[in-house]
Amino acid sequence: MASFRPKYITFDCYGTLTHFQMAEAARDLYGSRLDEPRMQEFIKNFAAYRLDEIMGDWKPYADVVHNALERTCKRNGVAFSPDDARMVYERVPTWGPHADVPAGLAKVAKEIPLVILSNAMNAQIMSNVEKLGAPFHAVYTAEQAQAYKPRFKGFEYMLDMLGCGPEDILHCSSSFRYDLMSAHDLGIKNKVWVNRGHEPANPYYGYVEISDISGLAGVVGL
Repeated sequence: MASFRPKYITFDCYGTLTHFQMAEAARDLYGSRLDEPRMQEFIKNFAAYRLDEIMGDWKPYADVVHNALERTCKRNGVAFSPDDARMVYERVPTWGPHADVPAGLAKVAKEIPLVILSNAMNAQIMSNVEKLGAPFHAVYTAEQAQAYKPRFKGFEYMLDMLGCGPEDILHCSSSFRYDLMSAHDLGIKNKVWVNRGHEPANPYYGYVEISDISGLAGVVGL
């Protein structure tokens, strides 16, 4: 893939570029009530319920967080408060990038247009994007597409808006379940997995692995 120069490099945002801090928020809320093994189980369940909540028709992300947290609390025998869910949701725009992101993006931004496709709300995402320290050609959200990844509709919306096909982009994500599996099924052959430790490797889906965004320039020959 080193010789492939895409028309666009497309990115997942939360987790890949922005330091995703749902686990930290859960610890702040419930760490005093749960011992460490139960806290780890709570965090794992919260992630699973968030994924489950986005698999159907689109709904605001505040509802996703509320429902997922309520279901997690029920499963783990913890009292749920709507105020807790609101606190978690309102933290999202405050999250900044992984340390490697600004310099890593700067290496490629002058040569190849950068695009974000994020499971985000319009009102939240730009605060996170502004912290990434690089110019983006376009930022597309689940709210605009009316669908969350891993559903195909968001990717299809992005390709339609860019006026290009799956063969024209390089998609970059730290998640197989949210991004790279769907990208594979949609015929996006050029993919980069940023190994942030979220998920195990899965070579079936065909990608170049990098440990952080500093390795991206080399993938496209810059």
